[in-house]
Amino acid sequence: MDQTPTLSRFDDFYKNQTPPWVIGEPQPAIVALERDGHLRGRVLDIGCGTGEHTILLTRLGYDVLGVDGAPTAVEQARRNAAAHGVDARFEVRDALDLGTTPTFDTVVDSALFHVFDADDRARYVRSLRGVTRPGALVAVLALSDEGRGFGPQVSEQDLRGAFGEGWSIEELSTTTYRGVVTDLHAEALGLEVGTRVDEPAWLLRARRT
Repeated sequence: MDQTPTLSRFDDFYKNQTPPWVIGEPQPAIVALERDGHLRGRVLDIGCGTGEHTILLTRLGYDVLGVDGAPTAVEQARRNAAAHGVDARFEVRDALDLGTTPTFDTVVDSALFHVFDADDRARYVRSLRGVTRPGALVAVLALSDEGRGFGPQVSEQDLRGAFGEGWSIEELSTTTYRGVVTDLHAEALGLEVGTRVDEPAWLLRARRT
């Protein structure tokens, strides 16, 4: 893919428009992941955006922290949580430099991994390793290269390659990612702005060894 977009570009997205990944509800694939019992312990919602997954998991009783590199996204997430009456926690943090304190037992990544170029994918996975305990689970929902170009797309090998040494892949399956068509993709997809789409995606579960 092209070079990783800058954090300021993502922040501008949130300042100037509603991004196509903001759908006003959690991703169905993440809801199913929780329902099937894959989340445990302290949870990191990485690239939390406007906070839908952090809010959901907080409401369900998880000890969860939502982080995003875009300050405007975090501001919107805090307002979103307050509007839902949920005392959710959010911080502005760079996903490529999370630190080296192993704090989390589960990481939920909804559509962050696929925005990185090859070099930054490696940095990202190292960053996740620094803040997860041995045995921690990382769950990644990423747009598939079988899609129509709704956003950045990755292949099965991209995921397997990134979560190679130091990780054990429990499952890599196909699923869908829900988004809202904006003027960024309307013409290319031949769809009206505002149309909801369920695009081909991967769901990876990798265990830190």
